[in-house]
Amino acid sequence: MTEPVSTAAHARTILAAHEHRRPIPPLTGWDPALDLPAAYRVAAEVRRLREARGERPAGRKIGFTNTTIWERYGVGAPIWGHVYDTTLRDRDALTGPVALAAFVEPRIEPEIVFGLARAPEPGLDAAALLACCDWVASGFEIVQSLYPGWRFAAPDTVAAFGLHGMLVVGERVPVARADPRAWIGGLESFTADLLCDGAVADRGGGRNVMGTGPLAALAHLVDVLANDPAAPPLAAGEVVTTGTLTDALPVAAGQVWRLRLAGLPLPGLDLALI
Repeated sequence: MTEPVSTAAHARTILAAHEHRRPIPPLTGWDPALDLPAAYRVAAEVRRLREARGERPAGRKIGFTNTTIWERYGVGAPIWGHVYDTTLRDRDALTGPVALAAFVEPRIEPEIVFGLARAPEPGLDAAALLACCDWVASGFEIVQSLYPGWRFAAPDTVAAFGLHGMLVVGERVPVARADPRAWIGGLESFTADLLCDGAVADRGGGRNVMGTGPLAALAHLVDVLANDPAAPPLAAGEVVTTGTLTDALPVAAGQVWRLRLAGLPLPGLDLALI
């Protein structure tokens, strides 16, 4: 019978694979005891190790909120992971293209990002949840798979940073003085075009996220964290990116990606890659 692998050993394996840009077999393939609770313990140990070397958690990413791609990736529910000060970038602060050499099998996801003014509580309706936000922005998340060919089980993704590589945040639009009804309706019904080198690569929008929009993804995360005493709750100042509006598409050096939104008071976003 195969012996389970320790949480610390898995965390070291994940970090080493990331640091050396070295693909590894899925952890679940050689540790059948790695279920989702165990994977979140690995993620907590990864966070501890990253903090020990000076990285600071800056927010959360929610993954697999786009239910249209669940079957393709073999998952049945969203996951979450940490965003760090070393992986968070404002688009306006970038001085040049993003280097893909830092990632393993990178893909790009257009997303809606919230900045929290205060910690949301479980059970809030959409208006109360929006009132916890300081700003809303469009964003690009560069996701990566340490597992060859993007073949994995859900616990593998949780252990490996929630597939997070980098989050690039566009213009932060304040919500405090805006009409909450317009934001709530817009976040559900807006549409998104994802373009690569000027050509539309995919289309999506708010309803691809949990069926009713990015606020539903935020509410889901709040509930999940409230039911996990080992997970740190959301706090004021955190950023939360709510999952891809389209499919996650492979990227290559030399490309320029653009996001165009309709139905939300958010500007588009562009990102060059090398």
